[in-house]
Amino acid sequence: MDLKGIPRALLAGLVATAAMTLMAYFVAPLMLGHPMDIAQMLSGFAGGNWAIGMLMHLMNGIVVFPLIYLIVLYRFLPGAPWLKGILWGVVLWLSLEIVLQPMTGAGVFSTNEGGAKAVMAALVAHLIYGVLLGAVTGPAGQIATAGLKEKTI
Repeated sequence: MDLKGIPRALLAGLVATAAMTLMAYFVAPLMLGHPMDIAQMLSGFAGGNWAIGMLMHLMNGIVVFPLIYLIVLYRFLPGAPWLKGILWGVVLWLSLEIVLQPMTGAGVFSTNEGGAKAVMAALVAHLIYGVLLGAVTGPAGQIATAGLKEKTI
């Protein structure tokens, strides 16, 4: 595998995570009446420490999720890079709503924490993350997966 696409994917992760984080803390209050405190939600997995929760969010958004997208998923997802990113954003959103939110007590699809408004705000945030991740990574994913067999799901 050619690793030339990794710096581009990490840059994309930085851009996408910054946009998503700003949206969660500054745009979501207009939709929900309060910020979507990502760090607070993740802090439950880190002994209640907000700073560790924010570090988890940044590490996942800037490093872990872009590398999974680039190295594992890019060759399987259909469409242009921006569409591949959106699809990855939807997968991340579904993981949040079906796995993480119930673990924090918010319930499946945030039934105990804001309901439909919270679910839609999270979806919008993850779509923004995904489209930016895909668009900024662009065809670098083709470089990174060069030589690996193309497959469709």
